[in-house]
Amino acid sequence: MAKQKVMLRLLPLLLLFSSSLRTCSGDGGGTPVQLFIQCLTNAVHAPNLLALPNTASFNSALLSSFQNQRSLLSPDAAKPSVIVSASSESHVQATVSCARAANLDIRTRSGGHDYEGMSYTAARSVTGGNAPFITLDISALRSISFDATRATAWVQAGATVGELYYAIGKKSAALAFPAGICPTIGLGGHFSGGGIGTLTRKFGLSADNILDARIVDAQGRLLDRKAMGEDLFWAIRGAGSAGFGIAVAFKIRLVNIPPVVTTFNVVRTLRQNATGLVARWEEIAHEFDTNLFVRVIAQASKESDGTETIQITFNSFYLGRREELLAVALRSFPELGLTAADCTERSWLESTLFFNGDAGKPAETFLDRKPASNSSFKGKSDFVKVPIGAGGLENIWRFMMEAATEEPMVLILEPFGGKMSEIGEDAIAFPHRKGNLYNIQYFMRWFETEEAAIQKHLEWMRKLYAFMAPYVSGEPRAAYYNYKDIDLGRNVEGKGTSYSSARVWGEKYFKGNFKRLAAVKSKADPGNFFWNEQSVPPQKPAAAA
Repeated sequence: MAKQKVMLRLLPLLLLFSSSLRTCSGDGGGTPVQLFIQCLTNAVHAPNLLALPNTASFNSALLSSFQNQRSLLSPDAAKPSVIVSASSESHVQATVSCARAANLDIRTRSGGHDYEGMSYTAARSVTGGNAPFITLDISALRSISFDATRATAWVQAGATVGELYYAIGKKSAALAFPAGICPTIGLGGHFSGGGIGTLTRKFGLSADNILDARIVDAQGRLLDRKAMGEDLFWAIRGAGSAGFGIAVAFKIRLVNIPPVVTTFNVVRTLRQNATGLVARWEEIAHEFDTNLFVRVIAQASKESDGTETIQITFNSFYLGRREELLAVALRSFPELGLTAADCTERSWLESTLFFNGDAGKPAETFLDRKPASNSSFKGKSDFVKVPIGAGGLENIWRFMMEAATEEPMVLILEPFGGKMSEIGEDAIAFPHRKGNLYNIQYFMRWFETEEAAIQKHLEWMRKLYAFMAPYVSGEPRAAYYNYKDIDLGRNVEGKGTSYSSARVWGEKYFKGNFKRLAAVKSKADPGNFFWNEQSVPPQKPAAAA
């Protein structure tokens, strides 16, 4: 019945699109971009839907939510030929149908946080050219509606993490949702790629708490969970949706939390036994009470006398009051020496501001979607299964301090265990579960715009990644899809990319789930319409792969 309702809702749209597509595929000629524009303007009568290059509206649309300046500065990056700013889910359907008819690629942007800028730029081909493509901006699809009796919500994919947190916090002080820390991240990419955050050990990933979704497929159909089928619903929870369709909304399960939580930052340097504390954290953090989240942030710094050092911040919170936290910390991690003075009681919504460095600011801060700065960054990731130990950590600190004169590197270590160890590797497409002590994000931000400076920063990050190889997971060396890293490999053969060649990077992100993902892709999008540099290709027979 649900599938029938979805399809009935589509009939008027499909009739309209079929007329537009006949126009688009007629003998009138024109470039693919011209055919697309003609098709879309015939199908959708909406002002300000399209932005074309060399216009003020195009630059405004392109820069409205881009988070990584490097992506636009690179000489190897191509910009979109058209930007479509959808304000309804039917606009998304029309865009897909017209792009398919005009043989144009689509890249979808919700928050603009793709680590390699793949939502609004494309890597030029090995021959130096590039096919024209459309950027579909869905940031206006941001409605959030609650079902209080069932503690669920439908959220559109263009909403941000901050907008979701704000809406939940204003609805109830006893409800929350497990998602990331940065408030301007779009939910479309974040949820579909996994969604790691402060509540992960207690409740799992964002993707673990998605109950239903609406996605536009390669035929322009709007499908819910029942209509898309369990295989596709499995794939878009952890492997991203951009290679399978365009996710426009998610039904999520809200989680119960106490009305008061407690946050703390404990900062230590090498002279204050920072190495010993991190080594101990490695051994025990995955076994902490699931109400306690303690992540580690490491960066080069200086002691008061100017001596080079490493500053470690234990950036943390507890689902409960200060007195409870102090008792748990004394039992679980006495070496840290946590005191009442280190701790601050807050609401959960206030704690999300704390983790973003906005403690004390009003909750409305989360409604600001503008990029924080015109800067560039590069990120990479790893998973750790065996403690690195004090000796290995000292080697890492030395590398970071030697690089500090050139590059401001940051390592963020987030503990696993808890709920993450209870969910199977193949429950959803995200595979990094039991056996992982923690994940590492390597992060570097800079403000220079010259190509030589950009390449220097990227090379330092690659050196750090190579240096870390002995200390992290292997066979494959695993990576987190939401910290996308083009250095792991890319689809360079266009839509004919083979399954076997894509395994080079695909099994790093998805491990044993990559094979099933390729099989799902073969059914959901056999023509590989939804393609990008790191989209899962359709599976092909071994002889042809």
